[in-house]
Amino acid sequence: MKTPSPQPWVLILTAGTALVRRLECWFTPIFDLALRLYVAEVFFRSGWLKLSDWSGTLNLFDYVYQVPLLPPHLAAVLGTAAELGLPVLLAAGLAGRFAAAGLLATNLMAAISFPDLSDLGLHDHWLWGVLLLVTVFHGPGRLSLDAVLARRWPKKPYAG
Repeated sequence: MKTPSPQPWVLILTAGTALVRRLECWFTPIFDLALRLYVAEVFFRSGWLKLSDWSGTLNLFDYVYQVPLLPPHLAAVLGTAAELGLPVLLAAGLAGRFAAAGLLATNLMAAISFPDLSDLGLHDHWLWGVLLLVTVFHGPGRLSLDAVLARRWPKKPYAG
């Protein structure tokens, strides 16, 4: 008895699925890296701008930004430190989820603290927040120091 040959659409679907998997294998890590570099650059540039005009930054935190619960000068130091340090970790993919979560908190605080955020500015904060959530939930990807370290020192099964 002869086995029936598969339908042409099944062959096309199978070939298409294989092609998508191959492309995904190559493009997903590149996308993850590009996403991290884009968001890191935005926040690092903001932190560098704050640092380059520190007296202006302190003025903004004293009179414009309304950061809840923190004294203005402490908020300026913490915000600037976060915007300079966390993007470096994010770009390298070292403690990538932690860096993305920290920048997500910084982004949220910036959006809450600035009273006159225009629709365009709010749109940017939404975009950065969503992109950071991708890294928080998905991880920094294969082109990251986290991935290199995970390959070098794989997790041992919990024996407790």
